[in-house]
Amino acid sequence: MVQSNERKRRLAVGAPQALILLVAMFMLWALGSPPAGAQEMGKLSVTAGKSVILKSAEQVKRVSIADPAIADFVLTSPTEIYITGRAAGVTNMTLWLDKGKYTIYDIQVGYDVSRLKQQLNEILPEEKDLRVMAMHDTIILSGRASSAPNLSHALALTRTYAPEGKVQNLAEVRGVQQVMLEVRVAEMQRSLARRLGVNFNYFTQSGKFGISRLGGLTNFEEIPASGAFATTVSPSVNALFRFGWDNATWTGFIDALKADGLIKVLAEPTLIALSGNSASFLAGGEFPVPVPDQDGRVTIEYKEFGVSLNFTPTVLADNKINIRVKPVVSDLDFTNAVSFAGFVIPSLNSRGAETVVELADGQSFAIAGLLRDTTRDAMNKFPLLGDIPVLGTLFRSREFQKNETELVIIATPRLVKPLDLRKQPLPTDFYVEPNDTEFYVLGVMEGKDGTRSGRLRGELDGDFGHAMPKK
Repeated sequence: MVQSNERKRRLAVGAPQALILLVAMFMLWALGSPPAGAQEMGKLSVTAGKSVILKSAEQVKRVSIADPAIADFVLTSPTEIYITGRAAGVTNMTLWLDKGKYTIYDIQVGYDVSRLKQQLNEILPEEKDLRVMAMHDTIILSGRASSAPNLSHALALTRTYAPEGKVQNLAEVRGVQQVMLEVRVAEMQRSLARRLGVNFNYFTQSGKFGISRLGGLTNFEEIPASGAFATTVSPSVNALFRFGWDNATWTGFIDALKADGLIKVLAEPTLIALSGNSASFLAGGEFPVPVPDQDGRVTIEYKEFGVSLNFTPTVLADNKINIRVKPVVSDLDFTNAVSFAGFVIPSLNSRGAETVVELADGQSFAIAGLLRDTTRDAMNKFPLLGDIPVLGTLFRSREFQKNETELVIIATPRLVKPLDLRKQPLPTDFYVEPNDTEFYVLGVMEGKDGTRSGRLRGELDGDFGHAMPKK
């Protein structure tokens, strides 16, 4: 009787465990995941939009695919399965066979890169080193392209086979991809200025006086201590004369000038940039400009002036370069300066250009025609008196200015490679400080180096000499 009760308790305890096991097996069956101990058969590669037929040596009772969005199937017979690739990706397929056997296949659906390779060969037949492969849900473009435009065309064609962001570019462009731009900026400025201004004053001992201040050559001020009057003279006055008769003094102040100036500006900047990147150059400086903010505080900003250059090269082929260049030449002009909060802010005279050209390695292009011719004529005179012939010159001030500027820019791009690993000579490598005897007695600025036979030292690089023909 006791043994029978213990057997009933064991049956009661084992029943829930068996029920849990059955529920777990049902859930695994519903989710399409095979139970532990299933047999791994291998991998299947399917092209998106195409199908393959899988034949089984045993009869298949049931088939399940984990992600039907990637691949789908049709069981055409107990031993044949028709599998279709829908989208790029990876999933698995489980087959239920007789006698409780399970088989798992990993299905990898990729893009149809065979058609892409064929079209690349038709459109770009010279690109023999480009490689195309499909990995997971991505198309990878690798190898080498002969030029940057061909690589861009290959990428554009590859993107038509894959969604946005599913194309990885691992290809590189053959040849030299560094561009050195040699620029010569030449500017000639010629200026001509003529001016004539006359001021006078007349004083007598009886207190009579007469003063002319046209053009600001003189200024009339009273001396507070003595009550007398004094005349201050501008620095622009370059001639004066004085006459006296009958206790009267007549003084004339003259500003007469004729100036002819010539300015030559030449800059030869050289820049190196990688294809597709920008480089800039500035030979000049910066001047401060006060800028007020909303709170009334004044901050300082700096504006550049001088010879500046900005260029962006793109290597199209082994001997073809596309280049966007923007040279600017500017200088300070204090004649048109602005005064603000005690600061004198000069204006900028600027001349520049921006262009895009294509040319071969070593070819040059010129930007010319940047001419400027300005003429300024100003005259100040007293009414009626300044219109009197001959004598009217004493009652008027006249200034004439003429400026002529011509700017020419020549740019030459070159494909360049890095220098040799050997140490490159510098201008300072051959400088030797003079000793006291050389500096004070001989008066030389550079000393002599006893370790060298001469100031410069060179070496032969590569093959040299002559060769005799073989007999």
